[in-house]
Amino acid sequence: MSAAEQGRLIKERKLSPVELVRAYLERIERYDGVLRAYITVCAEQALAAAEQAEQEIARGNYRGPLHGIPYGVKDQICAAGVRTTCGSLIRADYVPDFDATVIERLKRAGAILIGKENLHEFGKGGTNFFPFGQPRNPWNPERTPSSSSSGSGIAPAAGFCSASLGEDTGGSIRGPAAANGVVGLRPTYGRVSRHGGVMYAWHSDTIGPLTRTVEDNALLLQAIAGFDERDPLTSKRPVPDYVAGFTVELKGLRLVVVREIAWADGVHPEVRAAFEQALTALKELGATIEETSLPWARFAIPLQLLTSDADAASMYLPLLRSRWNDFDVGTRTRIATAALVPGVIYSRAMRARAVVRRQILDAVKRYDALVTPTHLRPPAPVDEAREKVESAEDVKQRVLLRRISTHPFGAANTPTLALPMGFTHDGLPLSLQLVGKPFGETTVFRVAHAFERATPWHTRHPDLERTVRRFRKNTEPAGA
Repeated sequence: MSAAEQGRLIKERKLSPVELVRAYLERIERYDGVLRAYITVCAEQALAAAEQAEQEIARGNYRGPLHGIPYGVKDQICAAGVRTTCGSLIRADYVPDFDATVIERLKRAGAILIGKENLHEFGKGGTNFFPFGQPRNPWNPERTPSSSSSGSGIAPAAGFCSASLGEDTGGSIRGPAAANGVVGLRPTYGRVSRHGGVMYAWHSDTIGPLTRTVEDNALLLQAIAGFDERDPLTSKRPVPDYVAGFTVELKGLRLVVVREIAWADGVHPEVRAAFEQALTALKELGATIEETSLPWARFAIPLQLLTSDADAASMYLPLLRSRWNDFDVGTRTRIATAALVPGVIYSRAMRARAVVRRQILDAVKRYDALVTPTHLRPPAPVDEAREKVESAEDVKQRVLLRRISTHPFGAANTPTLALPMGFTHDGLPLSLQLVGKPFGETTVFRVAHAFERATPWHTRHPDLERTVRRFRKNTEPAGA
């Protein structure tokens, strides 16, 4: 079930929050030894919160559609009394005494924190070896669940929680959403408070939801969005009723395909075919489809990597000196390199980001939404997804091609949503990406919801028994 469906049954007292939490805990116990979605599971706290929610609802104190709904968060978002590792040995024992704003707001809505989810070290992407277990794709354990909010994509897809929160700089929500076959939103920068999140790219980091449906995503954003005085970069704009903007057709909306992304060299043929079918579905819903060019979009990749990695280096340089061997080699290589970036180069890169962002915003201004594939290729084998850069071809395949569809919109800080648009012949998820105007989440949700209703992709779920059998078969020693 979707979180919204669960919420309606909980409100009617046809579904117990306690039973729901127990069902998730049983699935985590049964399957997460393979998938490694979680670093910490808050079983006792979650069951206690579920009992409280059930009692409140029985007394008529119903808080809203998320009351009694279990969720997980990327383990760089602080929760009081629960360790926040950031996926790193360096913070393995850190236990904050406060909640991040997003957790405060979900707690106020009656939602139940069930666990802290696995991620690339410090949310950076590029981790080669995971100290809390290698995250694996629930559709095929030999494939990557993408980065860096890996566990936050796995958990809702695998039925380990009703929804997750992740963090996105250049694609860390949308990538796991695409690879795991769920819906993931990077909100407009400033729409959601970052207080209590371990953030390193001050100019791009966002917290956002990963869910099984578009409606669930809208409900999560509704709960966590809004101004927070503890994060002075949050917007004071009112938060609209996102679900109220849903429609079953898209007549009158103008959508535009980004030529350099959708039809780029290297697009996998099954991605291209699914994307063409998605465009047909959007036209049948009444939208008009045009094409536009964003020739500078590709420059967002090196610009975003250079500036965000330099920001990370400014935070972690003392730890590099004192804990070098405790970092994953992928993380420390990027941070150490970024520490050598001269200030004049960083300044020029930030100005260049503004130029690239302006081109994207000018395109968004003329249309209701931009449309691209979220990823240009299906989820890669785990070993191939590691960012080992040893040649110019590695740069193209492992760095640039993987990011060309997501990084430009992280640099532009626009609301960008990934949702299922099909599957490969061997059952791997494919994903559609919608990009809106700043603070235009209502329109993005409207397009996504209409497309979701018109297509069957969100109704498919991974067979975890098959996934576990496949993993064990491929990892058993010969002759075992």
